[in-house]
Amino acid sequence: MTVRENRRTGLDGVPLPPLVAVVGPTAVGKSELAVQLCEAFLGEVLSADSRLVYRGMDIGTAKPSHEKRMRVPHHLIDVTDIDRPWSLALHRAQALREIEKVLSRHHLPILVGGTGQYVHAILEGWEIPRAAPDLGLRRELERRGQGDGGQALHGELAGRDPQAAASIDPRNVRRLIRALEVVLRTGEPFSDQRTRAAVPFRSLQIGLAMPRKELYARADRRIDEMLEQGWVQEVRDLMDRGFSPGLPAFSALGYGQIVRHLRGELTLEECVALIRQATRRLIRHQANWFRLDDPEIYWIQAGPPAFEEASRLVAKFLAGTE
Repeated sequence: MTVRENRRTGLDGVPLPPLVAVVGPTAVGKSELAVQLCEAFLGEVLSADSRLVYRGMDIGTAKPSHEKRMRVPHHLIDVTDIDRPWSLALHRAQALREIEKVLSRHHLPILVGGTGQYVHAILEGWEIPRAAPDLGLRRELERRGQGDGGQALHGELAGRDPQAAASIDPRNVRRLIRALEVVLRTGEPFSDQRTRAAVPFRSLQIGLAMPRKELYARADRRIDEMLEQGWVQEVRDLMDRGFSPGLPAFSALGYGQIVRHLRGELTLEECVALIRQATRRLIRHQANWFRLDDPEIYWIQAGPPAFEEASRLVAKFLAGTE
C-alpha cells in the first residue's frame, strides 16, 4: 500500500519526533489496540474523542476502563466539567501540550479517537478561526437550532459554506453555531479561514477496519453492555446534579435519547432502538473522515491479529523504514 511519505525533519533540518494515531469507527476496538501498543513501545495514550473530556460521562461515552488507565497513562480524559465550554481549538492546543510532555519523557505519544475533526486538527496543524464572539447572534442561532436539532442551521451553512457544512455533523449544533457565527461575523467562509501551521512531529496513522455488518452487531452489543452497567442511572444522576440536558455535552451519542426516556417520552425499547440508529449514522459519518482509500492511513482488520500487524508497522515507522 502506498502511503504518503511523512516529513521527517523540521525546517531547521532537525529530525521530527514520532507520533502514532489509531483511528477508525466507534466500537471497532481502538482503545485496546492503543493500550497494547503503548505497552509494547513505551507509549502514552492521548484521546481525540470530543466526549471523553467530560467528567461524569463515563458509561455512555465508553470511556477507557480503570484497568486500561492503570496499564498505561491516558491524557485528555476527564479534563473538564459538563457545564464548561469545550472546543476544537482548545482540544488541539491541549493535545499539543500533552504531546510535548510525552515526548519530553522519551515516550511514544499514541493519539486515539474517532472524532474526525479532532484527529485531523492535530495531525494536520489546523489553525482554528478566532472571530470575536457575538453573544446576541449566538443566542439567536441557539434558538433556531433548538427546534429541529440543527437541520435548519446545517442547511443555512451549506448554502453559505458547503465545504464547512460537509465536515460538520448536522446533530452537532454547537459546531454549526460556531461556524455560522464566524461566517456571519466576517462575511467569509469558515472553511477559508482555517489555515495550517507546521506540525511538530511526524506521524503514522493506523486505521482499524471491520465489515460494516459485523461492526453494527458489535456496536449493538456494546450498547446493551452499557445499559447493563447503568447508563440510564448515569444520565439520571447527571440531571439530579442539576446539569441541564440542553448543555452541548448532552449531544453525545445516546444521552439525548435517554433523557427523553427519563422524561417519559420514550419507552426503554424505543430509546434503545433510536440509540442504535444514531450509532449507525455515526459510523457512516466517521467513514467520511477516515476513508478506506485514504493513502495516509494503513488499514488493518480488527481482531486478534491486529496487534501483531500494528506492531510491525510501528516498529518500521520508528526505525524510519515505513
